[in-house]
Amino acid sequence: MKTIFLGRHITLKWRYVEILLKGKKKTTIRKGIVRPKYREVFIHSGGKVVAKAEIVNVKYKKVRDLSEEDARRDGFSSLQELLKELKKTYGKISSKDWVTIIELKVKSVLYGVSDGDVYLGLSPVDVARLALRYNLELSEREKELLEEVSRSGSIRKASLNLYGRVDNRRALRRVIRKALRMLIEKDIIKVSGSSKDLFYDLAGD
Repeated sequence: MKTIFLGRHITLKWRYVEILLKGKKKTTIRKGIVRPKYREVFIHSGGKVVAKAEIVNVKYKKVRDLSEEDARRDGFSSLQELLKELKKTYGKISSKDWVTIIELKVKSVLYGVSDGDVYLGLSPVDVARLALRYNLELSEREKELLEEVSRSGSIRKASLNLYGRVDNRRALRRVIRKALRMLIEKDIIKVSGSSKDLFYDLAGD
């Protein structure tokens, strides 16, 4: 069977995001052999980034070997309900098919984040990767700078790679702030005034 490689981004339906953020959903089950390339991933739903999570475990099972416990950890009330959703999502699925169980641990919620943090709880690298993911209307040079920040893992290292010195980081910070502003303006990152607003948004959607 062909292996599917998972990048830094996982998309979920909103109803699953809600229970993931509330701790009632611990895993996401995908058809086929899925191999994550990174431990840290972003959770997306409805064209928005909603959380940053860590992949803490990956298991492979055939559909016939899925258990009631697997279903509960995935946010379903029963194995029958899980199987029904898998068939709805993937169409034809047999008991012999392989599925991948990806266990997630939410590290930070990015939906309704407070506007008091300069990067809203994100790192500059996170902002760069999200900006590239959503293909913001930036110049080619700005995209090159973001790609270097993403690749290097920090503004400091990106500055060293680009300019041969670490004290030329202002241009990189400027692009990061611009990208973050655009992510907010496009409602990809939803900003609220407090954590109370977050739970209001989750309950009201």
